[in-house]
Amino acid sequence: MQFSENWLRTFVNPDLSSDALGHAMTMAGLEVEEKQPAGVAFSHVVIAEILEAEKHPDADRLQVCKVNVGNQVLQIVCGAPNARAGMKAPCALVGAELPGISIKQAKVRGMESFGMMCSAKELGLAAEANGLLELPNDAQVGQDIREYFNLNDTLFTLKLTPNRADCLSVFGIARDVAAMTGATLIASAADRVDIGSQRAHQVQVEAEDACPAYYGRIIEGVNAQAATPDWMKQRLERSGVRSISAIVDVTNYVLLELGQPMHAFDLNKLSGKICVRFAKEGESLKLLNDIEVKLKADDLVIADAQSVVALAGIMGGEPTSVTNDTTDIFLESAFFTPDVMAGKARRLGLSTDSSYRFERGVDFGNTENALERASALIMQICGGKAGPVTQVVGSLPNRSIVTLRYQRLCDVLGMHVPQADVSKLLVQLGFQTQEKDGVYSVQAPSYRFDIAREEDLIEEVARLQGYEHLPALSPQANLNMLPASEKKRSTSRLRDILVSHGYQEAITYSFVDAGWERDLMGNENPIALKNPIASNMGVMRSGLWGGLLSALTYNLNRKQDRVRLFELGTSYGEVPEGYAEKAKTAAVLYGDVLPEQWAEKARQVDFFDAKATVDALCGNMVEYRAESHPALHPGQSAAVYLRGKHIGWLGKLHPKWQQQYDLAKNTFLFELDTEALMLAKVAQYREVPKFPAVRRDVAVIVDENIPVQAIVQAVQKAKIPLLQELQLFDVYQGKGIEENKKSLAFLVLMQDTDRTLQDADTDAVMEKLLKLLQTQFDAQLRS
Repeated sequence: MQFSENWLRTFVNPDLSSDALGHAMTMAGLEVEEKQPAGVAFSHVVIAEILEAEKHPDADRLQVCKVNVGNQVLQIVCGAPNARAGMKAPCALVGAELPGISIKQAKVRGMESFGMMCSAKELGLAAEANGLLELPNDAQVGQDIREYFNLNDTLFTLKLTPNRADCLSVFGIARDVAAMTGATLIASAADRVDIGSQRAHQVQVEAEDACPAYYGRIIEGVNAQAATPDWMKQRLERSGVRSISAIVDVTNYVLLELGQPMHAFDLNKLSGKICVRFAKEGESLKLLNDIEVKLKADDLVIADAQSVVALAGIMGGEPTSVTNDTTDIFLESAFFTPDVMAGKARRLGLSTDSSYRFERGVDFGNTENALERASALIMQICGGKAGPVTQVVGSLPNRSIVTLRYQRLCDVLGMHVPQADVSKLLVQLGFQTQEKDGVYSVQAPSYRFDIAREEDLIEEVARLQGYEHLPALSPQANLNMLPASEKKRSTSRLRDILVSHGYQEAITYSFVDAGWERDLMGNENPIALKNPIASNMGVMRSGLWGGLLSALTYNLNRKQDRVRLFELGTSYGEVPEGYAEKAKTAAVLYGDVLPEQWAEKARQVDFFDAKATVDALCGNMVEYRAESHPALHPGQSAAVYLRGKHIGWLGKLHPKWQQQYDLAKNTFLFELDTEALMLAKVAQYREVPKFPAVRRDVAVIVDENIPVQAIVQAVQKAKIPLLQELQLFDVYQGKGIEENKKSLAFLVLMQDTDRTLQDADTDAVMEKLLKLLQTQFDAQLRS
């Protein structure tokens, strides 16, 4: 919100400098993001009148002028092509300091010159100029040009929080400044205009809940070609709004002054009565910006008997817009509820001053007053006769009573605020307040949409006290060690494991592209957002791979050719009861296993590098089953099971998606349920063996389709006495091995805690092991 300080001071004029005023607003929650002067710095420039202009005797393009500067007549040599007798223009006196120029008495081609006539460029008022800045004939000779152009002004830009819609106007800011400084606020109530016509336009409100208040009136006989006054143009421009035409400028001016969006229709282009309703299927509208929009059933519109004429609270339609030929207008001032307006402009790719205010809440108690203010300004500038106000008022929002406990206020703020001051501050804010036994019953005014609970009132008192006055107290509390169960690991431990394996943590958006969900997760019906912040962030993610692949591409585009990223995030899905969140741990691997170095040959990551990470996270208790996933390579993917429960996926990115993401090297992914990973096996005491272990190696031939994991699990389940470990160390297929068979070589480790094993003991263990393998897997001992 940008505004002129001088405009603000017409409503409230505290005894504060510009800097002090900016500090006070910031400390009261209205953060001043930028403060800049209205004009560049210069001095000793006055309005002057050229009395005579004669050709310079020694120069073809120069004139010697006699110039009246108010208290004397000066001789000034001027080269401007438009300098002439009777012209009024700015004059920089001797000693003046202009941007980059110091004015001194000088001789120009032998003629004395006691100053300089100025263009708009030399005063910093324009980027380019072709001559002197010509002033109106009624400009007072001798007046300081800064005063004439109101250049001793400061432009404030506030960074308002979304809840402070009441400060999206100059009067709203003035109201807050008056409350924080105690200065007198000059009321904005507009006098009712004289009714000069009995013409009225019929209005029907079908969407009563969406439009609880609608006011309108006809003003006939207006001069749409009338010029907007300079003072109004200046205030608009200093608020960042360009001047368009007198009638449009008035509606924009009232929006900035009072915060009430308005619209003027060309009355002669309307057919029948005005109707406020929701759009019908198939309706469209060409807007003032020449964009034609297709409307949906939840779009609130203003329509006449034939078609839609405006998008309510967003923008008017081009067919009924005011032009230079307009003679009669219908002026609209309405209140549209924030719930109905939220997100509608964004969905259509629009962002207007009106929609910005209606989405946050416009003062419904000021709707008629704004209409009267705009009517008066239009009649003052464009003439015309006003008709009676047509109004349709339904059930307006109710401001409930909010309770504030004085002791609670002091506890939260950490400081003592006198009770009398609390009542005074609340009253200064325009709140209706009653106090009894330290409990305040407070009702907010119509322009405050953000007062709903006790904490809101505490914030109001705090900011009017000034945030800089809140004491900086160190928190005091007993620090106790919280119990940490050995049966559960923390997410910090999971992060430590991943970092120790060379991964870096990424944090990606929960809002993702619907295409990611369809392609990578096989999710045809993701949870759609009502008001997405971007078209490619329209649904909630059901997995983390999309964000990680996007982060991978981002890194590769910046010449990072070895990437390992992980994320501990949340996925979202639908359940019979509604929606559910699920914590996931996911990662992506790309590029070489190790950074480039002399000690190791370069090798790209493979399935087993990703599997090693999953094993580390699961404590080597995981089971892998060959299953397919839409995002993964059909021959290099596995479902991950822990304690018999499916907890996630592991595999190589499908070639189709690898090509789509323009990934030159193999890419591996895994995603696991975080809750399952956090369950830990409690360590149990086992005596350290005092006697040596015995190792035997055995090679067996089995069918090539039998997974090694099945063999290991079968041996573990059998619990053969003295057998401590069975570990695969070689797989062979080729010469000497039948087709469709494979040779598996295992390390067999045997040990007893009470004695040294004899050959008979180890032979017995090996016999039982081979019998088990032969019985369950038809394994043959390789000779």
